[in-house]
Amino acid sequence: MSTVDLLVGKGLLSRDVPLGPLTTYKTGGPARLFAEIGTRDDLDDLISSGLTSTCEVLVLGRGSNLLVSDEGFDGLVVHLVDDFLGVDVEEEIVTAGGAAPLSRVARTAVDSGLTGLEFFVGIPGSVGGAVRQNAGCFGVETADRLLEASIVDLGTGERRLAKVSDLELSYRHSNVGARHLVESASFQARRGDPDGGRRLMREVTRWRKENQPGGTLNAGSVFKNPPDVAAGELIDRLGLKGMRVGDVAVSEKHANFFVAGPNATAADIFRLVADVKDTVFERSGTILEPEIQFVGFEK
Repeated sequence: MSTVDLLVGKGLLSRDVPLGPLTTYKTGGPARLFAEIGTRDDLDDLISSGLTSTCEVLVLGRGSNLLVSDEGFDGLVVHLVDDFLGVDVEEEIVTAGGAAPLSRVARTAVDSGLTGLEFFVGIPGSVGGAVRQNAGCFGVETADRLLEASIVDLGTGERRLAKVSDLELSYRHSNVGARHLVESASFQARRGDPDGGRRLMREVTRWRKENQPGGTLNAGSVFKNPPDVAAGELIDRLGLKGMRVGDVAVSEKHANFFVAGPNATAADIFRLVADVKDTVFERSGTILEPEIQFVGFEK
């Protein structure tokens, strides 16, 4: 019996799992292999099998900045659940599992009388994704609050407790690679007024509703901001709001959000991203770098 068959029999691994439902675009094909990991022992068993070192690996969080091709992903998807969803508070330090939603981190901190993490409520991702991309909004980045992260090398099984200074964090960048998995992370908060924290979270949420196309199928910001201008402002300035490919269009509300309709394909979205990038370069000379991760597309 093969290693894959053994892990499928143990319930640790599944074949041909649709990935579209696990992304905010709700489109894309299946993963050839899919591991739902609920405990550290599960993770160690998966690594010991050798699959994480021999297969192409995708660590899947909340799917909020991800586009999977219509053909799917011919590799191994690792998806954290259960034990990796927790959020704990000790003194002024908030420690959360890699799969914990950032909004839960923000609310747990405020409910515990801590402030400083309210900005997380405006980011629809997980702790692991925030560390890997140095996620941020409203002038605050993960790097500003992160203390350390427990990171597993899926190729070797090595665990390391990385300080924030070890991670080479910059704008939407870290040295956390594709074969690295963030098990947990700790953040520095401070004692403060819970009511003030809740007001700030409401302000962040209200701003998102007023300025971003909520209630739609999108993956958040499509492009990173160039050094001198916001990507959305540049796309808007060039008159590209409403630009369309198939059933996906540049949002009329925020030009750095591309909104998909129910009949959109991943190919439509991928093509629109490429068309907008090419048009912006042709008209302005600015090269836009996608913030979205593309999976299963030809490189």
